[in-house]
Amino acid sequence: MRKFLVVLDDSRECLNAMRFAAMRAANTGGGVEILSVIEPDEFNHWIGVSDLMREEARERIEVHFEVFAKWMRDKQGIDPELVIREGEPVAQIIAQVQDDPDIGVLVLGAGTGRKGPGPLVTQLTKNAGSLPIPITIVPGDMSKERLEAVT
Repeated sequence: MRKFLVVLDDSRECLNAMRFAAMRAANTGGGVEILSVIEPDEFNHWIGVSDLMREEARERIEVHFEVFAKWMRDKQGIDPELVIREGEPVAQIIAQVQDDPDIGVLVLGAGTGRKGPGPLVTQLTKNAGSLPIPITIVPGDMSKERLEAVT
């Protein structure tokens, strides 16, 4: 089964990327894999504090994931899987694509603010020519109705 890989983070544009991935998967008989990356600079503390912070980050990710997963199950009939990795986000996304041969498309949400589309979109599009899968970039301000029409 072809899976759509989507990145779960705290950005607003993440929501449209999740919606797009779930709708495309539902319409094409695919699946959704949600990747969240814990960056190492979050844990530059003492070992005990670092372990506690890492566990809290994982719990926060799992709660955030469950919100999206419930919507995907209830509205799209898709049961997504969660993958949590630690490290630099772009490197971990590329590693996940390489580690899971069922991933067929990377779905990213593009920011709409003055800062541009966001660091993941900017960095991953620079590497797009060497990725083994296509990247779909979903505008962060695209309406639900328009998302439904294009999926």
